[in-house]
Amino acid sequence: MRIIPAIDIIEGKCVRLTKGDYDTKKIYNENPLEVAKSFEDAGIEYLHVVDLDGAKASHIVNYKVLESIATKTNLKIDFGGGLKSDEDLKIAFNSGANQITGGSIAVKHPEVFQNWISKFGAERIILGADCNNEKIAISGWQEESTLEVIPFIKDYQAKGIQYVICTDISKDGMLEGPSFELYDRILEACSLSARAQSRTEDLSTALKETDKIKLIASGGISKFEELPQLKEMGCEGVIIGKAIYENRISLKELEDFIVNCN
Repeated sequence: MRIIPAIDIIEGKCVRLTKGDYDTKKIYNENPLEVAKSFEDAGIEYLHVVDLDGAKASHIVNYKVLESIATKTNLKIDFGGGLKSDEDLKIAFNSGANQITGGSIAVKHPEVFQNWISKFGAERIILGADCNNEKIAISGWQEESTLEVIPFIKDYQAKGIQYVICTDISKDGMLEGPSFELYDRILEACSLSARAQSRTEDLSTALKETDKIKLIASGGISKFEELPQLKEMGCEGVIIGKAIYENRISLKELEDFIVNCN
């Protein structure tokens, strides 16, 4: 299981929100590159960067921060927040993103998001399935849609998506533990969906399509002991934010976990 620390950006600074509420903004460091380097020094290889200004503006904003981290570290970065057009993606990838995350776009303009999967490759596009009361939330979590999270993920799984970040907004920033039960149901539903698909398609297609969804857990991580639980469940990755910044989980613990997993 990949360990993926989070850096959320507002006005070029490293911040954290609670439940996605911009009024709860807390600045942890004015230099995101410094934070990213500390993660790399601990043996971490991956980074989740969210452009919160971009999420509000509906277009990429903090690409210079992305570029700085990408050029001055070897971290593999997934980048999200406000990506709405091919031009936004071009800027993100040219600035050093290895993957991008699309959430609102996958709800409001599914044809655009599906084209991204075809154009850039499923390995570079992550579905952002952030939810509140199991309903997909969009526009920087400021709006709630009528779409239910599990059918939403299954629909995009059938369209070729491989990577999914699922954040339970009610858990985000609360340091009360992640949504184990929800993740378990997502993994089970997507596994059943893949098996059903394999029975109706030729073998070569089935072997490609029946890979389990690569689910990345996000939101609520509060202590180290939750990480082995998520790994045992089958999560492909876990995003950790406030638990690191509030010293609930040390970089040393993460470093040891990564070594033991390898």
